[in-house]
Amino acid sequence: MIADDNEKAPGGDEDPRLTSLEERLAAAHRTEAERTATKQVRNVFTGKGVSQGNRVLSALIGAPLGGLFIGFAADQLLGTRPKAMLAMLFLGIIAGFVQIWRISRERAE
Repeated sequence: MIADDNEKAPGGDEDPRLTSLEERLAAAHRTEAERTATKQVRNVFTGKGVSQGNRVLSALIGAPLGGLFIGFAADQLLGTRPKAMLAMLFLGIIAGFVQIWRISRERAE
């Protein structure tokens, strides 16, 4: 057998240097595959933009409904059937739009 033959060891087995190199290459390939793998997003409904959207939705629904219920309760106590309810409903709508305007001035990133 030739002394420069790197494929086989003198005893006929594979060269341990070649086996070690293959193991290190396989480990490097696994590490690189993990590093460059696309990251799976588990939940698409995350982030500041979605949070702002949810806040806008709650302002559109919550502020007018809150004004409506408070106005209805005030009407029951004061005996002015539609007046306080309508006034508080319009104040709730205005409050909702003000909240949306404030949210829209924030940066979504």
